[in-house]
Amino acid sequence: MILVGTICATLWVIGWAMGAPIMQRWAMIFVVFCAVILGHLILPTAHPLRMNTGGSWQVWVLLAAFVAMIWVYKQGLRKLREKVPPEAVPNGGAMSDTELDRYARHIVMPEIGGSGQVLLRKSRVLVVGAGGLGAPALQYLAAAGVGTIGIVDDDVVDAANLQRQVIHRDEDIGLPKVVSAARALRALNPYVSVKTYQQRLTLAIAEAVISDYDIVLDGTDNFETRYLLNQTCVAQAVPLVSGALSQWEGQVSLFDPARSGPCYQCIFPTPPAPEFAPSCSQAGVFAALPGVIGSLMAAEALKYVLGAGTSLVGRLAIHNVLDAEGRVIKTKQRVDCPICHPPLPN
Repeated sequence: MILVGTICATLWVIGWAMGAPIMQRWAMIFVVFCAVILGHLILPTAHPLRMNTGGSWQVWVLLAAFVAMIWVYKQGLRKLREKVPPEAVPNGGAMSDTELDRYARHIVMPEIGGSGQVLLRKSRVLVVGAGGLGAPALQYLAAAGVGTIGIVDDDVVDAANLQRQVIHRDEDIGLPKVVSAARALRALNPYVSVKTYQQRLTLAIAEAVISDYDIVLDGTDNFETRYLLNQTCVAQAVPLVSGALSQWEGQVSLFDPARSGPCYQCIFPTPPAPEFAPSCSQAGVFAALPGVIGSLMAAEALKYVLGAGTSLVGRLAIHNVLDAEGRVIKTKQRVDCPICHPPLPN
């Protein structure tokens, strides 16, 4: 094999010195490969030429197959790169080969393509709550290549969270959830930027935080924050993906009254009585349910950024994992809603 390698290297250097195109140089090496394989097929087993060139034609076929695989892979990357317009990438930088490989399953989809992946890279998504719903939503947003992800949460990781909040680990117990979640996202995808807000979302900071993002995901577990998020998002015309769950059933919808459909308070004008909306610690929640609903929330956010498919605006999706049943009900704006239809001043 050393003999063949020396011949190929010599031919390559001679071709380079003579200014031969790369394709011609590869063609000469291909001829050498074919000659070696042909020699193995027609010469006797003990022939010195066969013994000095590996002893078996199968070795060269495997080597040729390996080289062909590398060539096909590089051609695939080249085609993926052609689908990504470099001028549209933030800061003028093209995606690296590693990024193209990471997002290849997106780029080959007609609804996404290279331009769609660039949109995801440029997008800014805020997730309020890094618990049951926020955990899977954050993971899929990061995996999909969302450029900037914000996380708002004032809680710390507790042992009771780990049954369903899959972004946190046992060693994270006692850490702020935003710290644990941010570390997990950076480990999952180093190409995304993660911003953390280790505080409860209040009226004092809601407007400033939300104004920096394209879409917000509500993964909170209390109606006070839900209504505050809805009010702020409506005021700033920022879409809001809202999810909720209890025991075996969850629901998700996209609220975007600035463009179409109702706001959250149109559907839930007042908080339910505490006995009708117990917390997860009181009623319990099936471990896999947040993964289902949180993933649907991420999907709605990604579809919104991409402008792909049909969103859940004006519809509420409800999924019951115990009975393996799902349904979608229509929703509409309330003309007396104080948030998206405020009364005109006198």
